[in-house]
Amino acid sequence: MVKKVFILRCLRCGQKNRIPQHSSDIKPLCGRCGAPLDELILRCLACGTKNIVSEERLYDRPICGRCGAPLYQGYAADIFDNTFNNEVITFPGPVLVYCWAPWFDSNREVIPILNQLAPKYAGGVKIAKLNIYESPRITAEYNIEDTPTLLLFRNGKLVNTITKVSTKEELERHIQSIMKEK
Repeated sequence: MVKKVFILRCLRCGQKNRIPQHSSDIKPLCGRCGAPLDELILRCLACGTKNIVSEERLYDRPICGRCGAPLYQGYAADIFDNTFNNEVITFPGPVLVYCWAPWFDSNREVIPILNQLAPKYAGGVKIAKLNIYESPRITAEYNIEDTPTLLLFRNGKLVNTITKVSTKEELERHIQSIMKEK
């Protein structure tokens, strides 16, 4: 019988560690230096500093240890009426909110594009999705009538509203514009 093992390299000392598959539910430690093996290195897009972040803290809005800029894993987050203020309004920096409706196929085709772009701009722009059917309060508050609609925020303030965006190039152009604004 062959034992299955994972080989994990320690980010601190470089040691290769063999971790039995059946013990993957425990927090593995490096055999040489004792450092946790569930850490990732995230480079800050603002200052370039390499930050070591525990895997379990990826969704807790980690920030750069040097400049305080957010370090996001990079995924298009789903937001709703009850999470909008916390995820968009109180967010320190630019946010692109893609407002969509599930009954339009063209809206659903853009979501994979957002998920491709989110890691590319992680730390620079937060990318979020808002299903207008599930979030009537935000839909009414921002007068969203057409889909898809982009809401571009900077430091909690609405900067621009754009309708009918459907290509990767258009989305990237708007993401870059919100990053450049001060």
